[in-house]
Order: sequence, then C-alpha cells, then structure tokens
Amino acid sequence: MTVIDNFVAPACHQPIETLYQDEHILLINKPSGLLSLSGKNPLNLDSVHYRLAQIYPQITLIHRLDLGTSGIMLLALDKTTNALLSLQFQSRTVIKRYQSIVAGHIKTDSGVIEAPISKDKALFPRLKVCFEQGQTALSHFQVLERLTKPDRTRLLFTPETGRTHQLRIHSQYLGHPMLGCDLYGTEETQTMAPRLLLHASELEFDHPVTGQRMTISCPCPF
Repeated sequence: MTVIDNFVAPACHQPIETLYQDEHILLINKPSGLLSLSGKNPLNLDSVHYRLAQIYPQITLIHRLDLGTSGIMLLALDKTTNALLSLQFQSRTVIKRYQSIVAGHIKTDSGVIEAPISKDKALFPRLKVCFEQGQTALSHFQVLERLTKPDRTRLLFTPETGRTHQLRIHSQYLGHPMLGCDLYGTEETQTMAPRLLLHASELEFDHPVTGQRMTISCPCPF
C-alpha cells in the first residue's frame, strides 16, 4: 500500500523562546503549531530547526516534539555536543516531564502505562497499541488536579521510553484521550481545546561538557 502524506502545517506566527543558552547547548520553549524539523513538502519549511539554523548554522536537534506539543526542546550547537547528548537519550538518563489535560476523571492518583506501540498501516500517520509486534513503551502518570464542568484531569506524565505519539496513545489506551488531539481523540474531545493540551514542562539531564546535572522548567500555558 502506498501512503501519500499531503499534510501542510498551518502557519505558526509565535516566536521561539530561549530558556537557557551557553556555547554548547540551547534550550527553547517550542510553541504549539510549529514543526520541530522541516517536512519534505516545501510548504512545511518553517520549523524549530529552520528558524534557529539561520542564527546558529551548526545547530542540531537531539529530540523532537510533535507539531501540537509545546515546551522544552534541547539542541546542540556543535557535533561533539550532539553525540554526547544523544548518548544520554539512548541510555535513558534524561528525565522528561509533561503536563496534559485529558477527558474525564482518572480514578487512581498515579500509575504506570505499559503498552507497546506499532505502526497502523490502515490509518497512517496514526500508530496503535499492539502487544504482538509493538515496541516497548512505558509511561508513568500522576494526577495533579481533577476539573469539572466538564470532567477533565490534569496529569503529569514521565515517559521512560520515547516512542512517537507515546503519551497521546497511552492516554487513549487509558480511556481518557488528550483534549485537542486530532489523531487519538473523539470529535468531542478534539473540540474541547483550541490546541493539543500537551506541554513538555521539565527536562533533566547532564551538561555534556561540565557533567553538572541540570533541570530546566517551563510553565504550562494551559
């Protein structure tokens, strides 16, 4: 089956906010609606990488956030730094925390979602939970508050793995899809928010040169 992706991202006019910078690394707050990396379609040129490469030609992405996700991204300003940071992500010593608002009230105050993820060829670009062929995916969650009228739950997610769409899929798997999600929600939950309610709020890692443990926070905008 040949899949053609004709998606064109709407224009994003929000600026990128710098959270921290030194001669080796840059941490930014990515606005919701901005691609992390430019797409193959020339209409999808605008992205975090494209904008920042105009200022820092050697800059590279260490990880990505989905189009609708806002929050902290870590970038390297040289190849050596890129390699050192990439090793930390591969060895899972980087701690990522996200805030989200999901539909309904989750009964337990905390928990672990262990549900492997694989491609869904019939519904590209969606992925799906698949216990037979999926890749290991593990997410911890903690309830921050329960909201009413309508019932919603604010969650703090700490993923152990970094699969594409992992937190959105795991929320759907729980039976509580993220508000504003166009891929893994219902028509109702998609219209309950003007954007995907997922924000990368905290990142903890070792500085690639000094070795100092760093924790960068970025307030949740919703």
